[in-house]
Amino acid sequence: MSATNTVDPSEIAKFEAMAAEWWDLNGKFKPLHMMNPVRLDYITSQIAAEFGRDLTKPNPFKGLRILDIGCGGGLLCEPMARLGATIVGADAAERNISVAKVHAAQSGLDIDYRFVTAEALAADGEQFDVVLNMEVIEHVADPLGFLTACQQLLKPGGIQICSTINRNPKSFGMAIIGAEWIMRWLPKGTHEWAKFITPDELYKLIENAGLTPVDRKGFVFNFAQFTWSISDRDLSVNYVTTALKATA
Repeated sequence: MSATNTVDPSEIAKFEAMAAEWWDLNGKFKPLHMMNPVRLDYITSQIAAEFGRDLTKPNPFKGLRILDIGCGGGLLCEPMARLGATIVGADAAERNISVAKVHAAQSGLDIDYRFVTAEALAADGEQFDVVLNMEVIEHVADPLGFLTACQQLLKPGGIQICSTINRNPKSFGMAIIGAEWIMRWLPKGTHEWAKFITPDELYKLIENAGLTPVDRKGFVFNFAQFTWSISDRDLSVNYVTTALKATA
């Protein structure tokens, strides 16, 4: 794998250590498994709207080439493959890719998993209709450099869907004290509050990378019901954005 200045080795080490647990519903990635249905609702609706696809039909994403950068164990790659997309899953943690390949084979899915960075893919001239950039940017060393590489990977008219965690006292309480210290869903130190990015900061970074932000929503956890939902207004902790690349 080519070395790049956006990869943070200490962050990669965290996820290497947890790689074997990607598909354990009650393991260290339990929060992502719980969040995955609302992530998928948002992702599929944005892709369908942009490319005029009918989600009620078989293989609605057939003909679309999708990159999941920072794919982990493949929690998003597998449903995208089932929807008919040609999917490339890329991750800078080699053990994640090994786990993802095994699980895809067990599931009978054809997914192109690669131990590679966004910058290396861009340098090779790879192009995609969609780049999924989910819960990654808070772990990189150079957010603008990373987003610029993602922009280069998009075909004209393509879309990037990017999610992360807001930076404020509530996010510290929920994502770090709550998820890591109290619930112990994640090992202590998985997230660094100083690396969290506010929605306005992310919009500016996306624009500086050469994309046009067009939407943002919140992912909200309800402790009473122990469920996630999508919110038009509440971006106080987890949130997601969609951005377009100009056609010319």
